[in-house]
Amino acid sequence: MVNKAIIHGRLVADPETRTTSSGTSVCSFRVAWSRKYKEQEVKLFLPCTAWGNTAEIVQNHFSKGKEIVLEGELRTNAWQDQNGNSRSNTELSVDRVHFVGPKEAAPEGSPEPPPLEPMAGEGDEDLPF
Repeated sequence: MVNKAIIHGRLVADPETRTTSSGTSVCSFRVAWSRKYKEQEVKLFLPCTAWGNTAEIVQNHFSKGKEIVLEGELRTNAWQDQNGNSRSNTELSVDRVHFVGPKEAAPEGSPEPPPLEPMAGEGDEDLPF
């Protein structure tokens, strides 16, 4: 069977990254989205975990409120709490991250990229239309 999920939502809080003892980055965050049906709105929240380079991308480029599209696998974790009660949660193990929404403006004071100039011999007169 295939276990593939694609989620489009917004980060609930800034992502938290830690490093395993073997040096692998692990980023944990939650994503929220809502769905309206007639007069009622249902809000959903999903914990997510990204590993390695994907974790670093999330940490470096996303923050609270940012729109994001995630691809991954749904996983259920089960454990016993301190009182011996059985607990479980479902999370998205993120494989891919996609940027969505409006592109942010560069911070004030950052250099502007140089304007593109036509290459030698490539003027408008060479265009076939």
